[in-house]
Amino acid sequence: MYFPSWLSQLYRGLSRPIRRTTQPIWGSLYRSLLQSSQRRIPEFSSFVVRTNTCGELRSSHLGQEVTLCGWIQYRRQNTFLVLRDFDGLVQVIIPQDEKMPTGEIEIKVKTAELLNACKKLPFEIKNFVKKTEALRLQYRYLDLRSFQMQYNLRLRSQMVMKMREYLCNLHGFVDIETPTLFKRTPGGAKEFLVPSREPGKFYSLPQSPQQFKQLLMVGGLDRYFQVARCYRDEGSRPDRQPEFTQIDIEMSFVDQTGIQSLIEGLLQYSWPNDKDPVVVPFPTMTFAEVLATYGTDKPDTRFGMKIIDISDVFRNTEIGFLQDALSKPHGTVKAICIPEGAKYLKRKDIESIRNFAADHFNQEILPVFLNANRNWNSPVANFIMESQRLELIRLMETQEEDVVLLTAGEHNKACSLLGKLRLECADLLETRGVVLRDPTLFSFLWVVDFPLFLPKEENPRELESAHHPFTAPHPSDIHLLYTEPKKARSQHYDLVLNGNEIGGGSIRIHNAELQRYILATLLKEDVKMLSHLLQALDYGAPPHGGIALGLDRLICLVTGSPSIRDVIAFPKSFRGHDLMSNTPDSVPPEELKPYHIRVSKPTDSKAERAH
Repeated sequence: MYFPSWLSQLYRGLSRPIRRTTQPIWGSLYRSLLQSSQRRIPEFSSFVVRTNTCGELRSSHLGQEVTLCGWIQYRRQNTFLVLRDFDGLVQVIIPQDEKMPTGEIEIKVKTAELLNACKKLPFEIKNFVKKTEALRLQYRYLDLRSFQMQYNLRLRSQMVMKMREYLCNLHGFVDIETPTLFKRTPGGAKEFLVPSREPGKFYSLPQSPQQFKQLLMVGGLDRYFQVARCYRDEGSRPDRQPEFTQIDIEMSFVDQTGIQSLIEGLLQYSWPNDKDPVVVPFPTMTFAEVLATYGTDKPDTRFGMKIIDISDVFRNTEIGFLQDALSKPHGTVKAICIPEGAKYLKRKDIESIRNFAADHFNQEILPVFLNANRNWNSPVANFIMESQRLELIRLMETQEEDVVLLTAGEHNKACSLLGKLRLECADLLETRGVVLRDPTLFSFLWVVDFPLFLPKEENPRELESAHHPFTAPHPSDIHLLYTEPKKARSQHYDLVLNGNEIGGGSIRIHNAELQRYILATLLKEDVKMLSHLLQALDYGAPPHGGIALGLDRLICLVTGSPSIRDVIAFPKSFRGHDLMSNTPDSVPPEELKPYHIRVSKPTDSKAERAH
């Protein structure tokens, strides 16, 4: 939105009225945000040489002498300038002859001082100028000048401040920093290791302050809160960061309902004023319900296309793959309805959908055009009897031009496939002009009653925690821990927004004996690694629970940004690199010696590329 010719200039002069063009929409939006989030607008010009910001000048400032600082957005013949700072734009005239008025406010220059020069920029800092993300990250300090980045980071700051106010001032939470250097935690994501000067001993960067916040509850702090930095070594993932920020919360003597009510109030209190208000309470669905209805545990509930069980329609079918599925213990027939799919989906789209189902799920997809006269569907669809077709129309509530995608198989697998296709088809329809997911709508959902354990992917006979090993079992399922632990539900809850998990938490195990049994007997973990926590639980730990909100993801959704990197000041690339400072970087051998580390050289070029 701007392209400074010089880097910075300071002006002092008299203002006068001209027509209304001085402040961009962004400045008004930001000031609206400030007014909504605080009782008074902050003083932006305290402690510095300027008297005003560029974006705040109005006709009420007529005749005043002002001092402004900023970047030159535009210059014409050294007589007319547009000066820009974080708050907006203002027109500046270097007096020659009287000119025609061109804005509501112009600054008539009395003195001007060039504070610094600017060489040619690697890219123009304007919204309509396309630039690669790699270039933006390499010159992040320039990219931060854009109005969108300024808005994102300032909105983030305002929301965090409101969260602090809500938690600490209104509800008695204590803001406590927890250590960054800790020890490895069993289970969960892979952690970054930090060498120590003791041979063979390492710290770990915590993936969350989980153990510390539980220990704070044992310590009687009662209500803890932290804007916590967390670290996960998850490798190359497109929209994840190796270091990220979460709003971390823990409470004593609380149940699941209490945590949910707290978070609903927190979001309602901190929500930006320029968005539609948050409506509470949020709807709640169980894990089993969301899987059966949406095929995922983080559904986007802004649109329909729900999964429908149509097993009863095909009990007496002659279609082979449906017969085979229904003859098995957990076999079902499921379907979703694609609105106006016959109108918007092309033959190649249908083929792509069928190939995706075969390649990724080893499942067959049957497209059925119930009301439209189409021949794209497989010949198998011709075996659908008229009575079955009519019953499908009733169950699926189809309209003319709708397409039904039908699959059969084990319940979870069939639902997961249709959940993926639901999102794929929504993407296809929206690329062709159909609006399914309103970008201005924020649809929150609590998901509860998750399984406590899942079978390990590498060894399905063994169990791993679905959330983390400190999550308490559902009170109704405690007996299952000793008979059928795979069937036990947990007191784990997730908060989902527009198909994204933005928070997760649980009621914790506060009984040392139960925690020891789950770690040692069910999860086969070395309890010595958690001896400090088990010991603490033995000293009268109160019942407690908590949650963590992913701040980066939340702000990304609120601002409508395409990536969480657009709401972080200095993010890493999707490969975990800082392109601005060329991090990570090599370290001389002499600096590694005190840590008893030696880097081995790759044996061949292939290994070097992998390294």
